Amino acid sequence: MNRSMFTSSFDDLPAEIPVFPLSGVLLLPGGHLPLNIFEPRYLAMIDSALKGDRIIGMVQPSEEDSSNTPLQAPPPDQPQLYGTGCAGRINAFSETEDGRYLITLAGVIRFEISSELEIEKGFRRVAANYQRFKEDLVPAEVSIDREHLLETLRGYFTSQGIQGDWEAIGQTDDEHLVTSLAMICPFAASEKQLLLEAGTLQERTETLTKIMEMAIHQPGADKSSSGFSTH
Repeated sequence: MNRSMFTSSFDDLPAEIPVFPLSGVLLLPGGHLPLNIFEPRYLAMIDSALKGDRIIGMVQPSEEDSSNTPLQAPPPDQPQLYGTGCAGRINAFSETEDGRYLITLAGVIRFEISSELEIEKGFRRVAANYQRFKEDLVPAEVSIDREHLLETLRGYFTSQGIQGDWEAIGQTDDEHLVTSLAMICPFAASEKQLLLEAGTLQERTETLTKIMEMAIHQPGADKSSSGFSTH
């Protein structure tokens, strides 16, 4: 899927975007993220986005990670943010009877936060710099070690008590598979951030594999049961 379909050109990407800080939630270019919106400030954020270019930035709170260098002091009562997020376009929207919004964000391009702007109607906004991630707008054409990835994935699913849809996984192309796994697997927020900031599909695959290998060998790994599908 060509992410440039969501914008006329790289130059048309909005310089200022609203952001949704959500720990442990990852959006990647080419991925699709369903969200259940109910807080008044984020309902206002969606209303504003729908009136404009439908672009929202997903970014994780840094959780006071000592390795993360703050860009500036955060606003009062607002968590510090990681410096890199992913912009997504609302491509599905519905409203429930109790006033919630159910949306799907389609990942378009990653961005670096140049600065944080004044809060608007309760939601946060940033100046976004996309220059480093221009290649996100086109599908990756890098080969990966798929055999090693799938071997590690089987071990990871076993260690976590996850039932994999192996037929679906086998039919999924490399980029979609890596994107889906990175977004869906129950990794820590800091691990999700490493996957977001990986420069290429090959680097993201290697990072993903290492994270799963560490989880496999971690004593007392969580054996929670869940289902998984790349569809």
